[in-house]
Amino acid sequence: MAKIGFTSNSRPTLGVEIELGLVDERTMALANAFDDLAAELGDDAAGVKHELMQCVLEINTGVCESVDEAEADLEAKLRRVERAADVVGLRLWWGASHPFSLWRDQRVTVDERYLGLVNLLQEMARRLITFGLHVHVGVDSGDKAVMICDRIMRHLPTLLAMSTSSPFWEGRRTGLQSYRSKVMEGLPTAGLPTLMRNWSEYVWLVNHMVGTGFINTIREIWWDVRPHHNFGTVEVRVCDMPGNLEHTLALAALIQCLVRHLSDEIDNGAYQHDCHPMMVRQNKWRAARFGVEADLVDQSTHETKPARAIVSQLTEVLSPTARKLGCEHWLAKGESLTRGTGWSQRQLDLHDQHGDLASVVRQLTSESRISAAAKGGNAV
Repeated sequence: MAKIGFTSNSRPTLGVEIELGLVDERTMALANAFDDLAAELGDDAAGVKHELMQCVLEINTGVCESVDEAEADLEAKLRRVERAADVVGLRLWWGASHPFSLWRDQRVTVDERYLGLVNLLQEMARRLITFGLHVHVGVDSGDKAVMICDRIMRHLPTLLAMSTSSPFWEGRRTGLQSYRSKVMEGLPTAGLPTLMRNWSEYVWLVNHMVGTGFINTIREIWWDVRPHHNFGTVEVRVCDMPGNLEHTLALAALIQCLVRHLSDEIDNGAYQHDCHPMMVRQNKWRAARFGVEADLVDQSTHETKPARAIVSQLTEVLSPTARKLGCEHWLAKGESLTRGTGWSQRQLDLHDQHGDLASVVRQLTSESRISAAAKGGNAV
């Protein structure tokens, strides 16, 4: 069996990965244009990556100490990307699914690993025209990373409810606030993780899946939360892509605080209260269906509570941790944003207002810009 080492982090470092759609500035449809954008970026492409499909752009921060540092990192990269996108006639879509483009029209990036995935997963891979937010938080050992993955599971539906932004699929109202989460669950190693008690069990599981040909590499585990051995982090992957940078950073702050809080609990010897996996699945479904309007089951009382009340309660619990990490204003912002209309409902409301989905994309791509609007603008 192969040994998998965990890179220890002495601090709760922060890394943020955002996936954005590339859309044609005229039609607002997804554009198979990452290579064009990368060519225009040239030497400014640091932190910008291709993904499985040519219509997807990934932007990653470096290793950050704080949410404020992550904000500066992402904002600088987004400004560079927006300038290049303006030159090649593209706009950036902040949402977890595109409202009307067809997955059949999107091209796979020519890459040996991606082509192998498509060959293995077939249509389930080709349908992955979704966009998510991934947040890494540093921890000090593999055992602790596995323990945090177990303890954070009860909170994943709350994070999904706060971020839902995928109510449409191929021009249809799906009736869900997060259709992306259901698309992702079509993959054999996605969704909620399996129960693991320590790093040894995680390593055994990975080696078993590779050894039996179920996956090719450890990179093909796409759970809603997972340990990342190279980075030495817990990576939370459950969130839809929020509709702007502000909301993205607020969620990153909540996740950083939550991982640090759970880490401190483990260090202080806190008892792990059982959380039935079916309750987590039930809550995740409610979050995907209703978003921030969901009623979620409280894991302690087994009673249902509004998601907004759970967010408010969690924010209060995490406030002392936020003070230590210097992100109190970001944590508070997440709670205040949750009081308003969620991103999925915003898309639905704009569709009711304008009557066509291209106008929804046009308005939201305009509102989410970091830099000043390009000549000609996006305004509806």
